[in-house]
Amino acid sequence: MDFNFGEKEKRLRMEIREFVKKEIPEDHVGGLFAEEHLDEDWEFAMSIAKKLAEKRWLTMAWPEEYGGLGASLWEQAVYTEAVGYWGIPGTSMGISGVGWVGPSLMLYGTEEQKKKYMPLIAAGEPDGVWCTGYSEPNAGSDFANIKTRAEKKGDEYIINGQKVWTSAAHRSRWCWLAVKTDVNVSKKYHGISIIMVDMKSKGVNVRPILNYVGYHIFNEVFFDDVHVPVENLVGQENKGWYQLMHSLGFERGSVAIGAYGANSRAFDELLEYAKEAGLFKRSDIRHEFAGLAVDIEVQKIMAYETIAKMAKGGTPIYEPSRDKAYNDVLMEKMTIFGTQLIGPYSQLDILDKNSKWARLKGRIERGYWMFLGLSIAAGTTDNQRNIIGQFALNLPKSY
Repeated sequence: MDFNFGEKEKRLRMEIREFVKKEIPEDHVGGLFAEEHLDEDWEFAMSIAKKLAEKRWLTMAWPEEYGGLGASLWEQAVYTEAVGYWGIPGTSMGISGVGWVGPSLMLYGTEEQKKKYMPLIAAGEPDGVWCTGYSEPNAGSDFANIKTRAEKKGDEYIINGQKVWTSAAHRSRWCWLAVKTDVNVSKKYHGISIIMVDMKSKGVNVRPILNYVGYHIFNEVFFDDVHVPVENLVGQENKGWYQLMHSLGFERGSVAIGAYGANSRAFDELLEYAKEAGLFKRSDIRHEFAGLAVDIEVQKIMAYETIAKMAKGGTPIYEPSRDKAYNDVLMEKMTIFGTQLIGPYSQLDILDKNSKWARLKGRIERGYWMFLGLSIAAGTTDNQRNIIGQFALNLPKSY
């Protein structure tokens, strides 16, 4: 399997590097949803999104008529890897806009929906920022257990219910919402639909959830008799479960190559720190770094294999789950090792990003405090293993 890039991809990589030199401050540490917490960081992220949109990089793999470049999957891979490595902010347009709202609308949306929503995302507009309403207090890994109800009355849906852990809800104009449209079904994953909700609608109430570090990333969202026009239904009513399986594939599939870039950057900086601090002289430290180097190279190969399968017209089934689960484990391993290497400096308040005592600009400890939450997001590590067991190893269902 040949993963060598052509001249077009190599040229794009250099263009992105020049963009980073010009637009991203050297002391910027991006990634891990940090841009959602502070207003100043969010404003900077949106300004970068606008500049990426002007180059049509923000949605480069989208067709040109929707604001993309019609780029190949390998060009998209180069871009996503660079986003991870350099921590380029503003690339997701909230949580889902670029990643799965646009791609899902291409598959299931009406022409009117595509024309209305996709250009706003591709242009990096504030009205193109999305959140995703999936999880509920009693429906996390057991997603089909959702209770939020959308009752159809005339030319509207009336929505009532609650979502939780909704990333970027406090920054978003739109919500990609999973609801129950039919409760009288034989199987609970039947009767689910996807509806797009304007977050400015009357009856939508967003409340912050601070994580254990103090970041305002998550929110709980309440829907109290929210009126939504029926034309905001995506695809077929009651067929949302099957559509969501594709959407989750987009979400999990987008993790691997960006995570490889981010992990490579963290590894490079941690290695440089160990050499400067004289720690690399120790054989046990060198062995840890050697193991991580192998792990990161494996991550790259798996990510490239998934892309190669898609580039040949195949449909990844278990690969996105494999890649996501692998990153969960790798991120935990690397950040635990990194905090041990940095020592007491890793115990500093990561919200004080300008602290003179922080090492590597707080990158490692930020990853340490975030890896547990990220291992749950988009489906827990064990859920991904269940999918791998069923579809890759042909094992019986574990649920």
